[in-house]
Amino acid sequence: MTKLSDLGPPITGTRHGGPPKNEAEHFYTCPTCGQPVDMRDLRQVIWHDKPVHNRLEMDA
Repeated sequence: MTKLSDLGPPITGTRHGGPPKNEAEHFYTCPTCGQPVDMRDLRQVIWHDKPVHNRLEMDA
C-alpha cells in the first residue's frame, strides 16, 4: 500500500472562491476507491485522479 508520505512533501493549493461553510467542503469521496480526498493537498488529488489506484495509507 502506498503511504501519503511516499508521494513527497505536502503540496498545498490556493482556494478559489469564498471561504468554505464547513470543514467537509475540503473533501470529496474518490469514485474509484471510496476514500475521502482532501482537496487542499494536491498529492492526494493527483493520486486519486489516476484511473486505477489503491487507497492511500494516511501516515502523515
